[in-house]
Amino acid sequence: MSEPMRVVVADDEPLSRRRVLRLLREHDDEVDVVAVCETGAQAVDAIRETRPDLVFLDVQMPEMDGFEVLERLGGEMPSVVFVTAHDRYALRAFEVHALDYLLKPFDVERFNRALERGRTQVVNRTQGAPNRLMGLLEELARERGVEAAPAPRRRALDWVMVKSRGRVEFVRVSDVDWIEAEGNYVKLHAGKKAWLIREKIGTLEERLDADAFLRVHRSSIVQLDRVAELHPMVAGDGILVLRDGTQVKLSRGYRRRLLERVPEYA
Repeated sequence: MSEPMRVVVADDEPLSRRRVLRLLREHDDEVDVVAVCETGAQAVDAIRETRPDLVFLDVQMPEMDGFEVLERLGGEMPSVVFVTAHDRYALRAFEVHALDYLLKPFDVERFNRALERGRTQVVNRTQGAPNRLMGLLEELARERGVEAAPAPRRRALDWVMVKSRGRVEFVRVSDVDWIEAEGNYVKLHAGKKAWLIREKIGTLEERLDADAFLRVHRSSIVQLDRVAELHPMVAGDGILVLRDGTQVKLSRGYRRRLLERVPEYA
């Protein structure tokens, strides 16, 4: 970026606020902290006045919480990284709405990844994060019984949160090659890495981008652009070979879906 990224920090906890500021100082040549806020009301005023590129926004603050700050801002919202000690907010909102989500306590590496996503958002000048946040506000309005404009078709998942050994890892869905069911869990495969999450495969299927992912077996979903070959078997079953050599079963009950998406030519 030719100009430093303009950043607002809003957090009512002094220790947490100082930690974010200290980590931002490690990027002085790329970041300009234009405001530091201790309450939701201060955050609204500062964001309107300074028009930052990125806001590190605590969820729980005096006067109004982070979600209420966004409601007050309406269409003036910049890209936002939520910061909170409570992962229940992330589980409800992060995957489809937030640019990123920092769970306290977070380490330097995790913070830097969030900052890099903010920088990428600014460089690309995309509208993805504000649109996702607007979707969150519509959900909150419905929960509170406030009339809101009809929501568009549910946005497909962009990210999945995976909790393991006291850590939370953010997995980009577009990186996933295929998914397999293991009872009430599913395993996400991306290259040599795999993550296990508590989710039924049918529930997850409904939340995936239908243009990118396809159920090919009662226990398997593949990302179509990862499929390299189809090896037919008896009774209409088959084996899909992915570009990395992984073999995934194709059952005859799902073969028609595949051929509708990828026409078969003699």
